[in-house]
Amino acid sequence: MFTGIVQTQATVISCNKSGGVLRLVLSVSSNYLNHLDIGASIAINGCCLTVVRYEVSPQDVVGQVYFDVIDESLKLTNLGFLQRGLKVNFERSLTFGTELGGHIVSGHIHCMAKIKAIVKDHDNYRVQLSLPNEWLKFVLYKGFITINGASLTVGEVNATGFWLHLIPETLSITNLGRAVEGDFLNIEVDQQTYTIVNTVENYLRKSTQIAQ
Repeated sequence: MFTGIVQTQATVISCNKSGGVLRLVLSVSSNYLNHLDIGASIAINGCCLTVVRYEVSPQDVVGQVYFDVIDESLKLTNLGFLQRGLKVNFERSLTFGTELGGHIVSGHIHCMAKIKAIVKDHDNYRVQLSLPNEWLKFVLYKGFITINGASLTVGEVNATGFWLHLIPETLSITNLGRAVEGDFLNIEVDQQTYTIVNTVENYLRKSTQIAQ
């Protein structure tokens, strides 16, 4: 589990696919690899990945961490679009006693959203996203949503997607400020909203069947 509070950005060192599996190697400040175990979970652009290897020594300021990304994750996320030198959002898994500044995030990406427009006006930075129709019902104005691993609040919602309003701190700590029109961002809808909407739909469906 994660909080959706991105800790830092890591740099893609290599991403090579073989036999349906992408071996992803990232470079990150060594302090983010402290007390790391093989098999630990880290959210990369919001996608929960398992550490298969890492390299860091006490005198290093930068370490490397390795992941294997399978076809299912590549199909649902933007990890398959990564190239050497790109930045990804990085968050270690939640530990007991950690301050929860965002919301509970599973790291299971539901879909991708495409950037339709970016509007910059002084300190106001707005991003318009289009979303697959089947996921729109889980996106509510002022509700939680996770974008590339960042816990954010939904802005205006329309028939094809929604808007984000990003503050300078979010732009500086995450890779969202590097995104451009046409890019795809990883989306995890709020789990509570997902559960409530599906529960209500199932209840209404069963009530209709009984009535018939």
